[in-house]
Amino acid sequence: MAEIIKVYQEALPPVRFIGKRYTNADRINGGYGHLWGEWFANGWFAALENLGTVDGIENGQLGFMRCAPDFEYWIGMFLSPNTPVPDGYAFFDLPLRNVGICWINGQQDDGSIFAMHDRCVAAVAENGMTPALGSDTFFFERYICPRFTTEDEQGNVILDYGVYLAK
Repeated sequence: MAEIIKVYQEALPPVRFIGKRYTNADRINGGYGHLWGEWFANGWFAALENLGTVDGIENGQLGFMRCAPDFEYWIGMFLSPNTPVPDGYAFFDLPLRNVGICWINGQQDDGSIFAMHDRCVAAVAENGMTPALGSDTFFFERYICPRFTTEDEQGNVILDYGVYLAK
């Protein structure tokens, strides 16, 4: 079973998120795993990785969720503001913002690391941070190598889960 092993606040500088947008209609068996497979099979992350990095943050492949007005699930990466957007991708710009980060330790196979949203929001609040609500309700799964790609002795990996904080 998955567990939160670390909670901290991170200052996220202004970024441009570049990726592809999905909705609840794109889910299969409740999730977006098949779309991640499509991203890897088509080399879509490689095109983004060639655009550079964002200084001062841990960055990786992201599943970014926006809740208003309707739920959106984006797959892509944070890049520097004003980064040119390749054909076939969409983008949105995000201002400087603090984010509560939870490290979720668990196994990918049982899916429990991907079902920790409510526990992460509670853990962020329990650690003195105030999650954003309303039109500022943003969350993201951040896949950092080697935390997420290298299993420990029990077969566990660490998934970062970010919760945007109130201004």
